[in-house]
Amino acid sequence: MKLNSKLAVAGVLLFLAFSGNAAAQTVIDSLLKLEKNQYFADRDSAYLDPYYGLKKLIYGNRRFAEDKSVKPRQADIDLKNTEKGQAPFATIIGCADSRVPNEIIFDQGVGDLFITRTAGQVMAEASFGTIEYATVVLKTNLIVVLGHQSCGAVDAAMKLPENPPGHVVTLINAIKPASLRAKAANLAPAEALDFAIRENVIEQVKMLRNLEPVLSRKAEKGEVLIVGAVYDLKTGYVNFIEETITSLPKFAN
Repeated sequence: MKLNSKLAVAGVLLFLAFSGNAAAQTVIDSLLKLEKNQYFADRDSAYLDPYYGLKKLIYGNRRFAEDKSVKPRQADIDLKNTEKGQAPFATIIGCADSRVPNEIIFDQGVGDLFITRTAGQVMAEASFGTIEYATVVLKTNLIVVLGHQSCGAVDAAMKLPENPPGHVVTLINAIKPASLRAKAANLAPAEALDFAIRENVIEQVKMLRNLEPVLSRKAEKGEVLIVGAVYDLKTGYVNFIEETITSLPKFAN
């Protein structure tokens, strides 16, 4: 299963695919059958159906962005009641940035999200094993690669410092392909960074969809959904990337 590269190129030239774009959001709303003024989705259905799980994340983020968070399952008793196991309905692969607390921005509770975080959400063997564990053992069938506005790791890759300290070079090298495409688009600096952040997420979604042997097979069959999104620090909204939604098995056929 491959992302539509032509759509990605069109996003560069026409500037229509950045996070928060109204046209892209309309497409996503229609495909996922999102309801206006709706803020809640059932947790059990979200665990069983990853498409419904997407709705649950979107509605939860809508609550957060509009200052209507309910902070579900976050009491002491909720923490204590999880000692026998966990059944998260979504895996979030996010940036380690302290401004992007996943449970808070999606307004989810204890046991809802399985999270792995690194700078620039760059992944390596340990990350892959963590994600596969959630998929195979915990039966979590929705994976969201979550980038964010003003990402320092992507900004560093854009600037390509000559002597990055220690292992920071690994992060920069992983993000470099997205940063080079952003530079080639000849955008203003702020727009180029936004585009690189988005491209980096798309690259990571593509990588996971093709990761053998577990994720590639499950993604191809539609048993696991792998999508990308970018969190807007200014508005609080998580904007899902259209290409990663329209290329899902349910919508791509």
